[in-house]
Amino acid sequence: MCNDLSTSFNRIIQGNKEWVDFVKNDSSGRFQQLAKGQHPEILWIGCADSRVPANEITGTKPGEVFVHRNIANVCVHSDMNMLSVLDYAVNVLKVKHIIVAGHYGCGGVAASLSSSQFGIIDNWLQHIKDVYRINANEIDAIEDQQLKTDRLVELNVQEQVSNLCRTSIVQNAWKNGQELAVHGMVINIGTGELIDQNCTFTNNNTLGNVFAYK
Repeated sequence: MCNDLSTSFNRIIQGNKEWVDFVKNDSSGRFQQLAKGQHPEILWIGCADSRVPANEITGTKPGEVFVHRNIANVCVHSDMNMLSVLDYAVNVLKVKHIIVAGHYGCGGVAASLSSSQFGIIDNWLQHIKDVYRINANEIDAIEDQQLKTDRLVELNVQEQVSNLCRTSIVQNAWKNGQELAVHGMVINIGTGELIDQNCTFTNNNTLGNVFAYK
């Protein structure tokens, strides 16, 4: 293994040793409790970007947030990975909140505004291009490219929240009287702020007749 690879890998091994020491010396008993199972109240669906770790941003501890991440925090009804996480979180863990968290400076969203090809990810980015298509008049009216991308980040979060609310998993949770709120947030990486997009849903009353299952 070349020196650069060895150095970065060894940092992970050393970091784990330090973590093991921390866990071993922790007298609160919380890690022993975590070893018995998890009871998070929050499902976080965020971007795979390395700069947006859920626990650090929300000030939460291990065991408090169930996490799913993918490129540009996309939630689509054909993604069995996301649906499996969602089903487990809602129906087994009984989470009370689902947060869809986008972030400014998202490379996936920026790529979606480009006509360039990037590889297999182009197929995934079509979901975000669809968000652009629906909101093209608003986005095209913005001249600054960064502001244009930032606005698509916000609109993408809102669309993914809507997608989640329309899944049979969330719909049936509400139908069965389960307390569940779905929120849309955007992270400002430069400040660390988590910005509420004011698109929280706690029932299907405003989703429209064809989307609100009975």
